[in-house]
Amino acid sequence: MSRIVARPLTRENFAEFGDVIDMGGDNHYPINGGKAERYHDLATAEAQGPNARVLISMVRGTPYDFPLKLTMVERHPFGSQAFIPLSPRPFLVVVCHDSDEGPGEPHAFITTPGQGVNYPRNRWHGVLTPIGEAQDFLVVDRGGDGTNLEECHFSHGYEIDLPDRSQ
Repeated sequence: MSRIVARPLTRENFAEFGDVIDMGGDNHYPINGGKAERYHDLATAEAQGPNARVLISMVRGTPYDFPLKLTMVERHPFGSQAFIPLSPRPFLVVVCHDSDEGPGEPHAFITTPGQGVNYPRNRWHGVLTPIGEAQDFLVVDRGGDGTNLEECHFSHGYEIDLPDRSQ
């Protein structure tokens, strides 16, 4: 089993996989008479295919044990998928580049409290993985006709660990 240690999620090290959704960056400005700050255009929601529409949902995720045994990743050919935590706790993000044989080797990231992610359509990714306790998320993804889920089971598994447990 191949071992991967999750690394911190930053805009720079995640840019090739999708968007980091947080209140960082330079694209923000005051609104509502200066009583609120808008962090603008953090991610692009994609919805293609028959009767496509963007959905906003909520999900409560149950934590996994670590080291995580990763045997499967998924992707969505017709739309993007964003996960935005509703509590200030980290979660694990697993993504893979696409290759001629399917998903490539996984890359693992751990969010800082309050960070979310947006996977563009067709990005291989792991399932929602809270750390330590149940966690609620706002999810923005695609609804409509057609099958918008592909799963790939690895021929050999991966073991993903958190940085403070990898010593």
